[in-house]
Amino acid sequence: MTAAHQTLQRTNRRLADDVRSFTGSPRLAADLQRVLVDLIELHLQGKQAHWNVVGTNFRDLHLQLDELVDAARESSDTIAERMRAFDAVPDGRSDTIAATTSLPAFPAQEVNSADLVDLITTRTYAAIETIRDVHDAVDAEDPSTADLLHQIIDSLEKLAWMIKSENRKV
Repeated sequence: MTAAHQTLQRTNRRLADDVRSFTGSPRLAADLQRVLVDLIELHLQGKQAHWNVVGTNFRDLHLQLDELVDAARESSDTIAERMRAFDAVPDGRSDTIAATTSLPAFPAQEVNSADLVDLITTRTYAAIETIRDVHDAVDAEDPSTADLLHQIIDSLEKLAWMIKSENRKV
């Protein structure tokens, strides 16, 4: 054993050459890409809804949709930057989003506020379902990233609950 290794054992210091960054597996990258795509699509559909909602409670719903859009956009950025942190390459190009999202398509025309509530909460829950689908595999490889997924689920579920409450009858 070298003198450097003997000193290392006494101090618990690592040798610089032994330190490596975390590199995620192709599966981890693919799972997070699925999440990224659905979050970007949720952001885009939320904006489409925001611009084209009409009817009862327009202003409140219009503002709630901005909150959802902001949460989806910020969450997509968090996921993309996490991917870069472990050397994966996120793909947020529009053709990739359109070709690979799991969210149902959103109508192109004006949408009545009551119908819009159902449309946007369905899409929010679809994005959440994607996150839940990949969660266990992500957690097995990288618990830190799984923690980020928990935060995104919490945020989106809260927003979906608040939006769907617009149509709730007691």
